[in-house]
Amino acid sequence: MADTKPAESASPRSEGQQSSSQQGVTANAPEQSLVIRSQAQNSGFLSKFRYHLFAAGFAFLLGPFAFLWPGQSPVDPANYAERTRRVLKTTPLIDGHNDLPWQLRIELHNRIYDGRVDLTKRLLGHTDIQRMRTGMVGGQFWSVYVDCDTHQQHFEDPSWIVRDTLEQIDVTRRFIDEHPQHLQYCDTAACARKAFKSGRISSMIGIEGGHQVGGSIASIRQMFNLGARYITLTHNCDNSFATSASTVAAGGPDGGLFKLGYEAIKEMNRLGMIVDLSHVSHQTMRDVLSVARAPVVYSHSGAYSVTPHLRNVPDDVLRTIKRNGGIVMAVFVNRFLRMKDPDQATIHDVVDHILHIAEVCGWECVGIGSDFSGTPYVPIGLEDVSKFPDLIQLLMERGATDEQIRLLAGDNILRVWSQIEQRAREIQATGEKPVEEEYEGRQWHKGLKDSPWMLRGSREKAIEAGAADKPYMFNVDGSGKHNPAVKNV
Repeated sequence: MADTKPAESASPRSEGQQSSSQQGVTANAPEQSLVIRSQAQNSGFLSKFRYHLFAAGFAFLLGPFAFLWPGQSPVDPANYAERTRRVLKTTPLIDGHNDLPWQLRIELHNRIYDGRVDLTKRLLGHTDIQRMRTGMVGGQFWSVYVDCDTHQQHFEDPSWIVRDTLEQIDVTRRFIDEHPQHLQYCDTAACARKAFKSGRISSMIGIEGGHQVGGSIASIRQMFNLGARYITLTHNCDNSFATSASTVAAGGPDGGLFKLGYEAIKEMNRLGMIVDLSHVSHQTMRDVLSVARAPVVYSHSGAYSVTPHLRNVPDDVLRTIKRNGGIVMAVFVNRFLRMKDPDQATIHDVVDHILHIAEVCGWECVGIGSDFSGTPYVPIGLEDVSKFPDLIQLLMERGATDEQIRLLAGDNILRVWSQIEQRAREIQATGEKPVEEEYEGRQWHKGLKDSPWMLRGSREKAIEAGAADKPYMFNVDGSGKHNPAVKNV
C-alpha cells in the first residue's frame, strides 16, 4: 500500500556550512582578524565550474519547494494546474466508463453519417471530442450498454438483447473509425500506450451486463473476438451468471455468483476478458474474488464506507482487491456519492471516495470511471469530460503526489490490463480448452427423426424428445408443384 501523504523532504543544509577545501586562513594574520584568500588550486576545475556547482546546489536545496521535471523548469508545488498539465501530458488519463454509444442509439438510432451530429464540435450532454481534448483524456472505455429486458421473465425467454449489443459494438467501432485523427480503437494495453504517444485517444469497448451475452459462455468468446475487452458481470438485473446489487437493494436475496457464473469467470480469465464487478452484489464480489485467476476491475464504483450504497465497494472487498491486484475506478454518479442528498454531490465527494479507496487498498488499485453520458446527474464541478483536470488539481491540493496521480490517471488500469493479458497467455499455454458449460435450463433443438445421426441411439433419443417426422416441405403437393393449399409443410 502506497503512502497516501506526499513524501517528506530532507531538511536543507545550513547556509553557513562551508568546505575547508575552498577556503584558507592566513596563519600570520593579526590576532583579532581573519583573512581569507582563495587557494591556488581553485584556479582549476572547481574555480572554472564553481558558479555551475553553486547553481546546482541551490536547486537541490529548493527540492522541498519546487518539483524538477526532466527537460523542464521547476514548478511550484502549489501550482496544481501546471503540475496537472505536466502529468497528463506524459501519462494517459483513462476513463473506465462512458455511455456515449447509448446516446447514439437512443438519439440517432445509430445513424452517424447523415450530418446530424459532429462529435468534434461542442455538443450538449457530457461528451464530445472537443471537450475530451480540453479534459486531456488519454483513453476511454466506451460502454456498449443495452437495457435489461423487462419482458424476459426467465433467462431462456426470447430477447433481442444480443442483437442490440452487436449493433452497439458496430456503431462504436464505426464512430471511432470516423475520427482517426483523434480516436484509435485498441484491444490491448500496449495499443493504448502507443495511441497516447501518437496523440490519439485510445478507445476500448466494454459490455455493461452479463445479460447482453444471452447467458451463453460461447457468446462471451464471440464478443471478445468482436473486440469487447470487459464485461460487467451484471447490470441492474440478475442473469444466468450472478446476482446484481439492484436485486439486493429491492429486498431480494444475495445469491452471489451462480453455478454458470463460476464457469464464466474461468473462461473470461482464459480469454483475457476483463471481469468488471461494478453493478454486482457484495456477495458476488466476494465469490468472484475467491476464484479469479487474474485481477478484476470495477469500471465505475465508489467506496461503501464513504457512502453505503450497494453499488459501492465494502472495505473487506477493497482489501481483497489489493491482494488480487485489481482496481476500483471511482464513479461520478450523484446517488452513489451522496445517498441522502444526491443533488448536493460535488467534486469534493469524488475526491473523498478516491482517497478512501487509496487509503484502504493503496494508490495502486484506484482509477477513474466517470459514467459520463450514462448517468443524468453528475456532481457540481464535474459537469462533463472537460473537467477531469479539475479533479486532478483538487486531489493534488488534498495532498496527492504526482506519482500517485499517474497511478490513478492511467498507469494502474494499464498495468492491471497487461497482467490480465499475461495471465491469459499463461493459462492458454497450459492447453486449457474453452469452457463448454451451458445454463442448466437451456432448451436445445430436437432435430428430425431421420437426420443423418452420427452416433448410435441418437435417433431414438430424438424421437423420444419429440423430433419432427420430416423436414420443411415448401408446400409441395402430390403433383410436384408448390401449392399454398397444402398444409403439410
